[in-house]
Amino acid sequence: MKYKIYILFLVFGILIFPKQSFAQVDFNKKPDDDLGQVEDKLQEHFFEALKQKGIENFDRSVESLLKCIAIDNSIPVLYFELGKNYNKLKNFGAAETALKKAVAKAPDNEWFLDELYGFYVEQNNIDKAIKTVKQLVEYHPDYREDLASLYVKTKKFNEALAILDTLDLEFGTSFSRDVMRNKIYDLTGRKKDQIENLEKRVDSNPEKESNYLALIFRYSENNEKEKAFETAKALLKISPNSQLVHLALYKFYLDDNNAEKAIESMKIVVKSDQIKPEAKLKVLSDFVAFVGKNPQYEPDLIEATTLVGDKNDKKTLAEIGQYYLAKGDKPKALEYFEEALKLEGDNFKLLKNTLLLYLDLQKYDSAIQKSNEALQRFPSQPLFYLVNGVALNQLDKATKAIETLELGLDYIIDDTKMEIDFYKQLSKAYALLNNTDKAKTFSDKAKQLETSN
Repeated sequence: MKYKIYILFLVFGILIFPKQSFAQVDFNKKPDDDLGQVEDKLQEHFFEALKQKGIENFDRSVESLLKCIAIDNSIPVLYFELGKNYNKLKNFGAAETALKKAVAKAPDNEWFLDELYGFYVEQNNIDKAIKTVKQLVEYHPDYREDLASLYVKTKKFNEALAILDTLDLEFGTSFSRDVMRNKIYDLTGRKKDQIENLEKRVDSNPEKESNYLALIFRYSENNEKEKAFETAKALLKISPNSQLVHLALYKFYLDDNNAEKAIESMKIVVKSDQIKPEAKLKVLSDFVAFVGKNPQYEPDLIEATTLVGDKNDKKTLAEIGQYYLAKGDKPKALEYFEEALKLEGDNFKLLKNTLLLYLDLQKYDSAIQKSNEALQRFPSQPLFYLVNGVALNQLDKATKAIETLELGLDYIIDDTKMEIDFYKQLSKAYALLNNTDKAKTFSDKAKQLETSN
């Protein structure tokens, strides 16, 4: 739907009144008799109505417009403005009546029809909206797309598709129409029609990459993998520099046990600037599973993860870190987690993984520094107090460890295992200070919890 900018016309008095009205009212004529006084009064009320509308005094604007109509009820724009004011006042019945009068007095005025159409859409009066927009289609093809959308709402899918087909033939395809078309296919289950439409597009425009990609997707969705694979290869043949096609090809090659081609496609995907990180991760995830069964290709996977990491995407970096963690390569996993944290320092899961790896790899100074930073962001997370305390104990800073651990105890809620860990670390800290009584007290608390659970 399009809302026209006509206020400039109103302000300058251009096109406000149809030509036949100028014979009745000439706002530029100097009044020299009773008729002139009438014209002057009409102009005064009309511009008062515009002023009141501009400051959102819609009721007073209505009063001024009604005074105009009382003077001359033949001017369409008066009803047009009246209808808009009534709509603002939520007097919808009066708004419809006024707008219909404006249209009746000037049936060829696009602005009036568009306003009435918009009013019906706002009121969800689809039948009347359809009737009105049918009058508008002669002005602009966009109205035909509106009509198709209304047909979808009333489940007149064949009529909607007929309009979309006509528009595609006249103007070429468009994203908005394709969205509507696919919605119709989904609602009606017309997968075959959807595929046939895409096949025709490929035949009629064999150089357009998006047609092939859409067809590959729909073939795959419809479990027609052979056709999808053939279409992907056809696209690669006519467009050898296409990067997006490899999102499909790598999977087809894997399924076809063509590891070399799959690796080639995978590397193109992970290096591409046209492909989203989420899609790259899906490719990488599939290849991880493949390497699990074919470990001889692990060097290619490592190379691919390096290529993805170069893209500086926090989610990608974190996923690669998880991959190396699952492989048991903790130093490499830590490297990626640290890079990801540079991009997203408030990510709790990343902080947790990084801090635990610092402890595992005996990087205690780093653990203390990073856990202190984490506590600035998450002051009620007991895990960060625990990590801090563990690292301080490892560096023989028992007094500080006790201070941190006792603070963290207050934040533990229904987590017996963590509470046991706190007591063990407190016992260790007091033992470092040669306070054997306190050390035994916390050791006994830990043992008591372990026994009862």
